[in-house]
Amino acid sequence: MSGLFAGLLRARWTLANRTGVMIRQRATYIKSKPPKDKIGAAESMFVLTVMTVTILGPSGWILAHLDYYKSRG
Repeated sequence: MSGLFAGLLRARWTLANRTGVMIRQRATYIKSKPPKDKIGAAESMFVLTVMTVTILGPSGWILAHLDYYKSRG
């Protein structure tokens, strides 16, 4: 596994040197606090349902009315 990691680092340095752009990584320290409010199962299910309907609703409508769209043009 360490050999794979070393190979990836070597490839990255080779690409950086070839393009002339130096790649610099900075580690940032992210602090987090516990949530102010607990989110329940009902709220989570409501949000997931709304997102699913929002994403899949329009595509389902189009697929359900595909024959109508084919006959129009």
